[in-house]
Amino acid sequence: MSQLRLLNTSLFLLVTFFIQESLISRINLPWHSFSLYIAALLVLLSFEDRTGALVFGFIGGLILDLAPSAVTPFGQWALVMTFMGYLFSLNRESIGDFTDRPLAFVSFISAASALSFLTFLFLGLLLGQENGGFRFNLGVITANSLWCFFITPIFLPLIIRVRKFLLSSRDLI
Repeated sequence: MSQLRLLNTSLFLLVTFFIQESLISRINLPWHSFSLYIAALLVLLSFEDRTGALVFGFIGGLILDLAPSAVTPFGQWALVMTFMGYLFSLNRESIGDFTDRPLAFVSFISAASALSFLTFLFLGLLLGQENGGFRFNLGVITANSLWCFFITPIFLPLIIRVRKFLLSSRDLI
C-alpha cells in the first residue's frame, strides 16, 4: 500500500466524518440516527486486503474518536474498528461472495455495523463506562442497522467509485 493511497483514503474518511458530523447527525430520523461514517468505513474495509483492512480500521477508528460528542476513552473506537478490520481480513473469501450480490452485501454491512456497536458497548463495559440502559442501547443498535440497510444502497455506488479512484496503478494489478 502506497503512502499516497493511505493519505487519500484517510482524507476521504475525514471528509465522510465531517459530512456525518455536520449534516447526517443533524437529521432527525424516526426512532434513532444513522451513522454514514461507520457504514462507509465498513464498506471500505470489506474491499481491502489484510493489511489495508487493519490499517484503515485503525485510522477510521481514530477519526471516529475525534467526534465532539464522544465521551468515551480515546482509542476505544480505534480498537473496535481495528477488530472489525481483523474480522474482515480473516473472512475475506466469504466477503468476496457478498460483494457480488448487492442485497447480501448491504445486509452484511448492516450486520457488521450492529456488531461494531455491540463490540463498542462490550469494551465500554470492560472499561467501566456508563453506557445507558439495555433497551435504549438495543434500540440504537437496531435502528442504526435498519437505517444502514435502507440508506447505504444510496451511497454504496459513490463509495465504491471513490475507492476505485483512490487505488494506485500498483493496487489495480
